[in-house]
Order: sequence, then structure tokens, then C-alpha cells
Amino acid sequence: MSGQHTVAHDTTATAERTTAAREVRVGPGRAARELGLKGTEFDLAVQLGRIRATPDDGGGGLRVDRAEIERLRAGPGFPEALRRSVQAVGTAEGAALIDVTKTRFTRLARLGLLVPVKFYLNRYRAVVWLYLAEELSLFAADDRNTPLLAGRTPESLRSLLDTGIDLRPRNWRARQLGFMLRRADDPWARAGAVASLLDPLHVSEAVPDAHDRSYLDRFRRRPPFHGAPGSPAAEPAEELMTARDPDEIAWLQTDLTRLTEEARAHRPAPRPAPHRPGPARRTREAVKPVRGTSRGLLGRWWRGNR
Repeated sequence: MSGQHTVAHDTTATAERTTAAREVRVGPGRAARELGLKGTEFDLAVQLGRIRATPDDGGGGLRVDRAEIERLRAGPGFPEALRRSVQAVGTAEGAALIDVTKTRFTRLARLGLLVPVKFYLNRYRAVVWLYLAEELSLFAADDRNTPLLAGRTPESLRSLLDTGIDLRPRNWRARQLGFMLRRADDPWARAGAVASLLDPLHVSEAVPDAHDRSYLDRFRRRPPFHGAPGSPAAEPAEELMTARDPDEIAWLQTDLTRLTEEARAHRPAPRPAPHRPGPARRTREAVKPVRGTSRGLLGRWWRGNR
């Protein structure tokens, strides 16, 4: 009986510790509610590092420590200040915020002077870029940017616009890479973050070893868009996630080669066990045909079928 009592006591204690741990760390939904954020705002706050979240030990997604929630709730201007820090606006609202026309706003974004933080697809599957309102306000408040907000656009910038330049996808990818690297806690995960922005051909050029590439693929991140891979709704996101410019590709490949070498030194990629031949099978002893038996049977068959 004493043994059974000990087992029951241990089980109860373990359950109590598990319950206490769950109370200390909460899931994204509960954390967002307690911080007064929408789900999309919470996700962006985590990406930007405004909220510190860690992977769940059981593989159930992100968790937020109770202490982190209390830290944010005790911050000045909560919850309005936290919501403002993750407020994302489109072209029309962004243009009004910095007091320019929508056309000028788009030109500034195409030139890479305004960097999108996220995007969504409208009902026509067209890309709609969103920008941090906080960053737009800082851009407008900088006196060095005053000539860009009023008057004629400088000739050098107009020439770039005439070439069809659009740095919004590239700048978004760079920012997305920063988000992924911030959450990567393993050398292979860091290499996988870079690989997420390259197509398979460019990955194979940077990482020639097939076993390394196979392992690396486990750490590649999907585009931040809810759509089945390969579906029409997901295609625009997959295209935006993939580097297109030659210099961007070269830069990412250089980083990928370096990070993969570092990851391999930290922990080599798994490789299949070498093939070991099993014990040799015993061959049947050759039976010498008895004269007049095997040859006789074959002979009779042959004579009967002539």
C-alpha cells in the first residue's frame, strides 16, 4: 500500500506542477486578450520584438510568460501605447498621416524610403502593403525628408522611378528575414530562415550537399499567408517570399553558405546509416545430376516433343 500511496502522491505533485507552469505561461490568444490586442496585432508585436514569446516545450506554438504580460501592462500609456506601436496602415491612411498624396506615398515606397511591414491580398488577389504608422510619423518628422514630402521629386529619384523600380517586395523580404532570425534559436534555424527566401535552385548552388539541403528544408519558413501551398491564393505570397534581384540572390546565397557551414560545425546534418551486408546466405550444395535421371527426364521430354 505504501508503494501505491507514493505513486499516487508523485502523480498528483506532477499534475500540480504542470498546472502551475501553465498558469505562468499562457498561449497567444489569452495573452492578446490580456494585452488588449487583436490576434494580428499580437502576431506583429511578437515579430517586432515588442512582446517576448517563446516556443512551447510541448510543440504547441508560442507561449508568453506571465511576467512579460505584467511588464507590458505596467508600461506607460498601456494599452494605447502598445497598440500604437503595432498599428499598421495602408496607402491611403499612411498618405494622410504624413500629409502627402497617395501617388507620392506610393513613389516613396517604391523607392524604398518607406518600408512595408506586412501585406494582405484583397478580393482580386492584388497585394496591399501595410506600413507601421509609428515609422511613418518618424519619417515625416525628420527634417532631412522634408524635400521628399513637398515640391518636385529630385531628378535622380524620378529617373529611378522611370525604370520601374519597386523595392517594396525586397524591403519586405529583408524585414521578414529579420523577424525569422530573431526567433531562430538554433544554427540550422538561422540557415533555414535565409533559405526561405531563395528558390530550390539557388539553395542547391549555395549548399551543394544533398543531405545538408534535406535537413535544411525542415527549417524553411512558409510565407506569412494563410493558404494551401501551391493554391492560387498562396502563389502571390510565395512569389513575394522569393528573392528575384541578382544582387539580392547573391547576397543571400553568401549568407546561406556561411550559416550552413556554421550549422554543420555545430551539429552535422543526419545522414543515412552506412549499408552493412547481412550474413551470407548458405548456398545449396550443387547436386550433381545422376546419369540417366535428370538428363533422362529432359531427354524423354525432348523426344516426346519432337
